[in-house]
Amino acid sequence: MKILLAIDGSEHSARTVDAIGSHPWPSGSKVRVLSVVDQVVTATPEVAIFSAQTIEAERDQLVRVADELTTRFANWLCSSGLEAEKLVRTGDPKSVIIDAAQEWGADLIVVGSHGRTGIKRWLLGSVAQSVVSHAPCSVYVVRERSQTAQKNESERTLSEASAAGKSSS
Repeated sequence: MKILLAIDGSEHSARTVDAIGSHPWPSGSKVRVLSVVDQVVTATPEVAIFSAQTIEAERDQLVRVADELTTRFANWLCSSGLEAEKLVRTGDPKSVIIDAAQEWGADLIVVGSHGRTGIKRWLLGSVAQSVVSHAPCSVYVVRERSQTAQKNESERTLSEASAAGKSSS
């Protein structure tokens, strides 16, 4: 199985890699860890004072960071028994992920979701949503658990532990 794992360097990406590393995949599965450095520079007053060379140097730095990150995650996946390789590309993440999956013949794309809703999602866009809508294969979205869900699970675990303690006395 060919698994394209798209990461963005966020804390949630690390949890997504953990989820993939701990999942029982079919023998011979191969993971390609992809990081996309966005080519778009947001037009702000601060950016207007930088030269094209400064902006290019910043983009080069982002590519180096993405390369280090994909190397680290691919090595971690290899240490957990998967075959993994890395890939860094530049461009629009939504398009590049789809293109990379098509070019490689991926069986599955794995993306994380930050769980943004409302205006933040509208303004920032949702890479996961776009990938799900346009993917040439199945997509596994690893969602960030909400604070409420985490709290409810903790409370349920405490209740169960408490109930078990009372029944054994």
